[in-house]
Amino acid sequence: MKDGELVQQVLNGNNNAFRFLVSKYQRLVLHVVGRMVGQQAEVEDICQEVFIKVFKTLKRFRGDSKLSTWIATIAYNTAITHIRKQKRRGEVSYNEQPALIGMEVDSGLNQKIIEKEEAKKYLLQLIETLPVNYRTVLTLFHLEEFSYKEIEEITGMPEGTIKSYLSRARKILKGKIEKVVRLEQTNIFADYA
Repeated sequence: MKDGELVQQVLNGNNNAFRFLVSKYQRLVLHVVGRMVGQQAEVEDICQEVFIKVFKTLKRFRGDSKLSTWIATIAYNTAITHIRKQKRRGEVSYNEQPALIGMEVDSGLNQKIIEKEEAKKYLLQLIETLPVNYRTVLTLFHLEEFSYKEIEEITGMPEGTIKSYLSRARKILKGKIEKVVRLEQTNIFADYA
């Protein structure tokens, strides 16, 4: 079913169409919100809030952009609003550079990285250490495969800023990975000394 038809079905009161819409875009919403917020219990609540907003405002969707872009914009704005509220209340702050939890560099790390799934998990954890804007554009560009123009629509950031954030994020990730590899090589050589 095309997005236009799906929207029309939802607007006509078809509950199954809305369930389909949620299942089709829940991964996108989870990625956008999850990369920005990071607290699992809060991520689930915010994702629910996003889909409530989507349902309530779907009649405003004009089709000027893709439905995925429109939904990602709602997810982005909802997460930003949540983060700002938390900071104003002085509650747990969403640190611009959260610490890696449970990711101590040890001699067994090299073996974990070799396995594809572990490497993917590790890379996602490294992404979580990036500042929130870097995480967001990296997720939207590489994981969700949005274009620069679509990311600009979603975040309101100029295209030049998006490109700059992507470049900086890649450079930081490369540096972190190289640091881990150097530490591993040092540990390996120390074992043979």
